[in-house]
This record gives sequence, C-alpha cells and structure tokens, in this order.
Amino acid sequence: MDSKADTPTVVLVHGAWADGSSWQRVIPLLQAEGLSVVAVQNPTNSLADDVAATRRALDAVAGPVVLAGHSWGGAVITEAGAHDKVKALIYVAAFAPKAGETLGALVGAYPAPPALGRISDDGNGYLKISEQGWIEDVANDLPEAEARVLAAVQPPLAASTFGDTATIAAWESLPCWYLVSAEDRVVNVDLERQFAAQMNAKTTELKAGHLSLLSQPEAVAAAILEAVETVKAG
Repeated sequence: MDSKADTPTVVLVHGAWADGSSWQRVIPLLQAEGLSVVAVQNPTNSLADDVAATRRALDAVAGPVVLAGHSWGGAVITEAGAHDKVKALIYVAAFAPKAGETLGALVGAYPAPPALGRISDDGNGYLKISEQGWIEDVANDLPEAEARVLAAVQPPLAASTFGDTATIAAWESLPCWYLVSAEDRVVNVDLERQFAAQMNAKTTELKAGHLSLLSQPEAVAAAILEAVETVKAG
C-alpha cells in the first residue's frame, strides 16, 4: 500500500436485523491488505438515526473514506455518503433510493421476495424475521446452524423505517460499485439490478443469497479493494 495518508479508511454499514458483525469475514481480508476498517453499529430505529450514527463514524476518521453498505445499510450510505471524506460507495445487495423515495414504495414496486412473508411485528412497532425465514430466505446459502444463530441475535427493526424518506442521493456524485445477489430472497433481484443501473455502478452479479458478505466475503472484499485502489489513483 502507499502512504497511510493517501489510503482510504473503509467504513462498513450493516443492514436491518443485523449489526456490525455482519462484516466479520470481510474485515480480516481488508486488514490483511493494510487497510484501516471501521464497522458502524447502527440502532436501526430510523433512517435519520442510522445516518447520524454513520456520520459520527465518518467524522472520527482521518482522511478519505470508502463507504460500503449492505441491504438497508445502502439507504444509510446513500444519505451519509454526502460527506466530504467519502470518495466512493459500495452497495452489497443494498437499497439505493433517490431523494424523495421510501423503501416501502421501492419494495412494493416489485414482486415481494419470500422473506417478507416471514416478518412479524412484536406489537410495539418493531419487526423480526422468523427462524425459518433466516434458514430458508435470509441465510439460504449459509449452514443452517449459522442461520439459527443469526436469527437468535437479530436486533429488531422499527417498522416505521419503511416509510422514512431519503433526502439526498450521494451516489449521484460519487463512483459506485454494486454487488447483486442473484439468489436473494430478501430484496428483489430485479430491484437490485435497477439500483445498479440507475447509479451506473460497476456491477458484479454473485451466485449468492442476501448475505454474500458472509457466504462470499472474498468477492465482497475484492470490490471494496478495487474501490480503494480507484480512490488512491485519483
């Protein structure tokens, strides 16, 4: 790697029903290349709260940033990426709304993926996905035992997030990479392709389920490393 001052820090933003440990298999691959990595821990209470938490992480980093988001985390980096330190965006099976769009409307514009039928409300406005949903839909290309653990540790997602409106689209002014999960059962695959096309992203399709960052971490790390090298090259 070149001088640390010129090398971006990689900031990683997790999706819904997850936390920063979603990136546990990608992080060592990036660190092995000498990169500094920060995994944000977002509350998943609202888009505004998650954007604020991500911006705090960005503020604490010295120098340029390559910002990556998985799933719901894509909506977060779409807003939080409008930050002077952010030089590139990577979307991993992630939402990339335009300003004025909501996730609920975007999801509703396509046939519902199977995982949406496995969601239940706790009666207080927070959502979880059933264990069977994790096994068959969310973590469909991971071992069943791992899927059960992910189901057990999932944090709840505020149902209101589906109505939160994006106010800015950072992807309109930054170089972008998009990793489509061709076997996704959480986000409609054609919706992922739409996002990649609208941002003119460098796009890779993986034969993977929604959690490619756990099932194919090498491919995800490779896209991030390519973004890092692109930023370093100016």
